[in-house]
Amino acid sequence: MTLTAQQRQLVSERAGNCCEYCRVGEDDRLSTFHVDHIIALKHDGTDATDNLWLACYKCNGYKGPNVAALDPQTGTATGLYHPRQQQWGRHFRLNQDGTIIGLTPEGRATVAVLRFNDEDRVQHRQVLIELSVYPCQIENR
Repeated sequence: MTLTAQQRQLVSERAGNCCEYCRVGEDDRLSTFHVDHIIALKHDGTDATDNLWLACYKCNGYKGPNVAALDPQTGTATGLYHPRQQQWGRHFRLNQDGTIIGLTPEGRATVAVLRFNDEDRVQHRQVLIELSVYPCQIENR
């Protein structure tokens, strides 16, 4: 990946310094953030800014090059949530206990592939909720 410092800054600012998938803030010292491709280069994605997203290391690691998965509710193949083309609140709901629920096929597939509700991730979000620093807010999303 050959991104410029300007691209990295733009992506981070556009995301409000939040993971564009799980909504953990970049200020959280337990999270390392990456600028990565929504559609991987190996799937003909580009370094264009609209194909880049800000991600915590867990979301980035679990997503990998995936762009689609099976909806765990229906078993039907569906695309993963696309942070440039879709609104988070239409695809996910955050519960007070820190779990994230997929509301649509894309949301459910993304929750499963990115393992949003692994025990350690939920516990981490619970602490951040108690500290009133979660979820991180992304403008217009």
